Amino acid sequence: MAKASTSKVKALRCPTCRTLVLEKNQDYPFCSDRCRRIDLGKWASGDYKVSTPIQDPDLLEELARANRNKPNDEDIN
Repeated sequence: MAKASTSKVKALRCPTCRTLVLEKNQDYPFCSDRCRRIDLGKWASGDYKVSTPIQDPDLLEELARANRNKPNDEDIN
């Protein structure tokens, strides 16, 4: 008796239009190139933002150093 295939096909909803997309789709996780470009445009225009605070202490120190060396508006006048 042949074994039935138990592998599951991954699918999720396109983040742009909510259409069901299979993992096999070449534009996965989007349903089309159009939806991919719409999503990219939202990132580029600032509609999407990563709002998680920075937790890396090295990166925080580097940002603090950069801000100390940056001239203020008061220094320009």
